[in-house]
Amino acid sequence: MSARDRIRAVAETLREPRSVNWISEQADAAWSTTNEELQALVDQGQLRRVEAGETTRYQPDYTRLLFEEIRTLIEANTREELRNELAAITEEIEEWQTTYDIETWEELEQSLADSDLTSAELRDRRDVISHWEENLEDRLLIKHALALYSDVEAAREQRINVSARVRN
Repeated sequence: MSARDRIRAVAETLREPRSVNWISEQADAAWSTTNEELQALVDQGQLRRVEAGETTRYQPDYTRLLFEEIRTLIEANTREELRNELAAITEEIEEWQTTYDIETWEELEQSLADSDLTSAELRDRRDVISHWEENLEDRLLIKHALALYSDVEAAREQRINVSARVRN
């Protein structure tokens, strides 16, 4: 993997704004190469520059990532598949609510303090909490994808029609 590839890999996984120095160190790349690559990523709209006092930091463009994720869901799934996944997520959450006699993952998290739980029960509940949070994120993305499905399909059809006219 080249230095530029390593820089991109680090930049794509940032969870909070980071400096050129930090990214350079994580990517094991020269500062100048890191700075150039980060600027290119900003110019391409993949990163955002954040001014923090006298320090410039970089972070992913979370809005762009959200729309890319929604677009990927739409392109990889039919409406029916998205509806089925939404139903499966809802069913799984309802099973957890019944199993643990709770309404939210936060209530399940509070139950971790119960002194009667075994280590296996604690582990199971932590796993459920993690899956529950992921399911809520996935459900939100799927709802957005379903809401935008027709618009994205129409845009795709328009692109195909334009490409066909250009070839003819």
